[in-house]
Amino acid sequence: MSATGHRSDPPFAHGMVVGKFYPPHAGHHHLIDTAAAACARLTVVVAPSSVESIPLDLRLAWLREVHAGTPWVRFVGVVDDHPVDYGDPVAWDAHCAVFRAALGGPVDAVFSSESYGDELARRFSATHVCVDQARGAVTVSGTEVRADPVAYWRHLAPPVRAWFTRRVVVVGAESTGTTTLARDLARSLRGDGGAWAETRWVPEFGRELTDRKLTALRHTDPAATVFDVTWSPEDFVEVARTQNRAEDAAARTGGPILVGDTDARATAVWEERYLGSVSAATLAAARRPDLYLLTDHEGVAFEDDGLRDGEHLRAWMTGRFREVLHASGVPVRELTGPPEVRLAAARAACADLLAHGWPLAPPLPQAGG
Repeated sequence: MSATGHRSDPPFAHGMVVGKFYPPHAGHHHLIDTAAAACARLTVVVAPSSVESIPLDLRLAWLREVHAGTPWVRFVGVVDDHPVDYGDPVAWDAHCAVFRAALGGPVDAVFSSESYGDELARRFSATHVCVDQARGAVTVSGTEVRADPVAYWRHLAPPVRAWFTRRVVVVGAESTGTTTLARDLARSLRGDGGAWAETRWVPEFGRELTDRKLTALRHTDPAATVFDVTWSPEDFVEVARTQNRAEDAAARTGGPILVGDTDARATAVWEERYLGSVSAATLAAARRPDLYLLTDHEGVAFEDDGLRDGEHLRAWMTGRFREVLHASGVPVRELTGPPEVRLAAARAACADLLAHGWPLAPPLPQAGG
């Protein structure tokens, strides 16, 4: 997304871009790229108010990642809680004082896509370069993204997508259809098209590790079974952290909902099941998804695929998951019945989750706006 290629003798020595970037989107990146291509140095002042919901440090990190290919672009952050009133010279003075302190030196160009750009540039004795004020090149605004992130999903860079992604985790005892449901739920959501076409699901790493352990055992003992596999606290920490990393990576390139087949909190229950206790490191890896889907064991036949050993513990596992999930404070939807009924209930739960939207606080109001 960043401007790349050869730059010879750019027209401006030091340019400035100012904005809230709440959140950063493709329009912002277009503005920054355009300014970067025209400046020997560019300072981007990220200046949100303290009432906004996305932390300033996070916005800076996102912007630096997206524009890592333009090292002459510097991102600085400052909280600006002064009243927004473009008709008030006192308010203008206050905002410009904040921007000057962040800049640390003069600029000869101000780049903006806003109607106030001329006045901002005048106050910095700089040239105003207006970039796509009509939003013809990139048809998106921060207000629109905050109101409906799904509609503007394609305008969000990977780290911003990951932050907006709602994480839904399927949890259940052995052979209760968690993997089938996670896969089918993601497939069903992809069928909705648009942003949903990119919906992903994250397989259970613990199952992969079990298979690795069993394969290693069979190199020395061909008759080894899953009952011969041994576990350590370090194994469960590895499972929890690897699951987290896979989830985070998938959230960067997926749709508005990411489906996980288990998570670190569920891994702690498995550690309790195998070792009788849970390590502090595994508990520390547990995070808060947006929704848990708990698959009940009742009415589901146990299928021994060679990696399962807990048919006799399914009822206990279901009960323990129920306790742990409800204690987490995360919404839980329990799923029963045949696969098609569970899938329909899972889709309905996801719809309920999205119906609440993304509760982002509005920025400070503009006087007369």
